[in-house]
Order: sequence, then C-alpha cells, then structure tokens
Amino acid sequence: MRPVTKPSQPTIGVLAVQGDVREHLYAVEQAGARGTTVRRPRELEEVDALIIPGGESTTMDKLVRAFDLYDPLRARLAAGMPAYGSCAGMIMLADRIADARPDQQTLGGIDMTVRRNAFGRQVDSFEEDLHIRAIGGAPMRAVFIRAPWVEEVGEGVEVLARVEDGPAAGRIVAVRQGSVMATSFHPEVTGDHRFHQLFVEIVRGKA
Repeated sequence: MRPVTKPSQPTIGVLAVQGDVREHLYAVEQAGARGTTVRRPRELEEVDALIIPGGESTTMDKLVRAFDLYDPLRARLAAGMPAYGSCAGMIMLADRIADARPDQQTLGGIDMTVRRNAFGRQVDSFEEDLHIRAIGGAPMRAVFIRAPWVEEVGEGVEVLARVEDGPAAGRIVAVRQGSVMATSFHPEVTGDHRFHQLFVEIVRGKA
C-alpha cells in the first residue's frame, strides 16, 4: 500500500539507475517535496510521482529492465502518475523515438516523437537562455548535453519552450501533457529550481 501523503509535501521518487540523481533529489526538496530514490518496484509503489534523470537512453532502458521496473513503470504512468524527465528522461517518456535502436523501447506517456542526440555529440553541448512562460520570471539558463529535441507532438501536448537562437532555433525542448512533463535540458544542474517547483505544483494538483 502507498502511504497517505500530505498534498503540501508529496513524495517524489527519482529513478536511480543512472544520471543526476542527487541533483534532482536536492531540487525537489528545495521545491517543497520529499525526495527519495527508486530502484525497485516496491520503492515505486511508495511515491506519488517520479523524475527520470538524464543519462544514456539505451542503457537506461536496459537497466530499467534489469531492475524489473519496466512493466511497473508503464503501469503507473498509464494509471496517471505524474512524471518529469530531463534529457534521456525525455526520451524515456516519449511515445516514439525517431532514431531508436532496434531493441530500444520507451516507457511512453507523452504523445511526441523525439530524436536522440539531436544537437550533436558531447563536444556540441551548449547553454542558452530560454524564455518560458510556464515558470515565469527571468529567462532560464538551459544546459544541453548530448540532448534530444522533439520532432513532433500530438494535439494534447503543450509546448513549453523552443530553442530561440542559432541553427536549431524553433526546435521544441520542453513539453507537457497533463501531469507528465519533459525537458531536453538539465535544470537540476544550474541551481534554478523553477521547473522542479512547477512539477511539484503539478503533483499537488495546483498547476
């Protein structure tokens, strides 16, 4: 049985098989939620929502299966569990991958097609200021590391941010569909927790 949690402090799990787990835990706690790691199905049962961090999407897919989490994760997402994915987490939450490896599968949750490593290799990593109405305030400094972008979205998907300058201008890099959200970039590494604050409000049912 999942615990009854106060709406003001939901329990948000961070999928702890790869990526910036510690940084996401810190960010959700700064945003007013309780953070915990998720590596096993029983730990998934104890959380109100889940963050899927960056990493390497094909490796993450294999690790999720190795930890017997694939089916439980798909079931929770299908049942409406709020989720947020950054970088590889965006790929994991996509219904479709434009350039998937033959054996690669996703968890799904957002009606979109994502392209892996769309901005190039590690040496092509970059930062850019993005104006994002959903989080308000000053532009957010977005860090892109071997990042994907969204090639197309379904009618029910809200586009939260696009690249504003350079050769990739106009490419979609942040989306939301209901209680599931994803970004191409890594807000957990910048100290700007507004995306995590938005996610906590989504989990609380206030956004």
